[in-house]
Amino acid sequence: MVEIQKYMAVGRRKESVARVQLLPGQGNIVVNGQPCEKYFLRETDRIIIKQPLSLMNIINKYDVFANIKGGGLTGQAGALRHGISRALVLAEPNSKDMLRKQGYLTRDPRAKERKKYGQKGARKRFQWTKR
Repeated sequence: MVEIQKYMAVGRRKESVARVQLLPGQGNIVVNGQPCEKYFLRETDRIIIKQPLSLMNIINKYDVFANIKGGGLTGQAGALRHGISRALVLAEPNSKDMLRKQGYLTRDPRAKERKKYGQKGARKRFQWTKR
């Protein structure tokens, strides 16, 4: 019995968490049981997801299976890119320097700022009236 090597990683961005499995295959990307093209309707999101694979020039070498929870579609695409990059480092350790240089291994720390009390939002104040 031949054991297929499976590489697993977790990627995060904003409120989204992507659990990624990387398997040798033909380049299929399946997100929450749906093809990537059906789940991510915006072309920019699909480009973001494929960036680490196209950087390493191995788009057709691995199949990607991902479960994503939380956040919006753009945050989920960023989380998936982060997860794919981390899994690629496990699969091909020599790719770490290129992925690090592009910033794909760095978790984007930006998140929504909390609303402050006595204000309308995180930064917006209530309008001041003189009379």
